[in-house]
Amino acid sequence: MTDNATVVASEKQTAEEQHRTKGVTMVVFSGDLDKLLAAFIIANGAAAMDVPVTMFFTFWGLNVLRRDGPVQIAGEKSFVEKMFGRMMPRGPNKMMLSKMNIGGLGTMFMKREMKKKNVYSLQELVKQAQEQGIKFIACTMTMDLMGIKKEELIPDIDFAGVATFVDVAKSGHSTLFIS
Repeated sequence: MTDNATVVASEKQTAEEQHRTKGVTMVVFSGDLDKLLAAFIIANGAAAMDVPVTMFFTFWGLNVLRRDGPVQIAGEKSFVEKMFGRMMPRGPNKMMLSKMNIGGLGTMFMKREMKKKNVYSLQELVKQAQEQGIKFIACTMTMDLMGIKKEELIPDIDFAGVATFVDVAKSGHSTLFIS
């Protein structure tokens, strides 16, 4: 005969294990190098521990997913969309520090120190995240607002709105907001 306390404890442990393994979701709102580094280091660390990770990129965070250089797109962009495209950085190599940037000098020194100390660059962290199966979701509302087209973003990402993010987040055990 099985003891009720043992069954309840076993069921509780199973529920806790399931809750722990449901994953981490991140809202990546910032386009600052230091904040993006933090987001991708946490995401890659979690993925290395076999924790499913979903990263939802919105507003300035979308810039890290932009392809480097000009991209051919279908259709025309409005004047404002063209201006956004010119003013925003394209891809991980163009991101700047949020503090002590000093006209790009601080960013240059930070990247040099990272290289000297064998810390992955943001570009390498993005690639590693994709290789580990971290799910990238680009916010379609922000893309529409800023005139960012799918062709302008790196391959192998998903496109969705906030409802998809909320659905993914509610099944996870941690949600982080990187701003």
